[in-house]
Amino acid sequence: MSKTFKETFAVKGEEILQKVKELIEEGNVRKISIHDKTGKEIMSFPLTIGVVGVLLAPVLAAVGALAALIGECDISVERDA
Repeated sequence: MSKTFKETFAVKGEEILQKVKELIEEGNVRKISIHDKTGKEIMSFPLTIGVVGVLLAPVLAAVGALAALIGECDISVERDA
């Protein structure tokens, strides 16, 4: 059984999409959650092995739309250790 650990990044709206793309490219990310300033979860999506390209396009489009609407937020990431 692999261990997971959680990491959180504070980002501004215009940085959300770029940060999510960077995290996906790292490859060891299991789940990404985006929270508003109050800590309320706005969006969450799992990343499983083999989910690439076309399958991520709708998720990235939603993250891009969210970035246009939100000021500051936190991105929480669950990683395989």
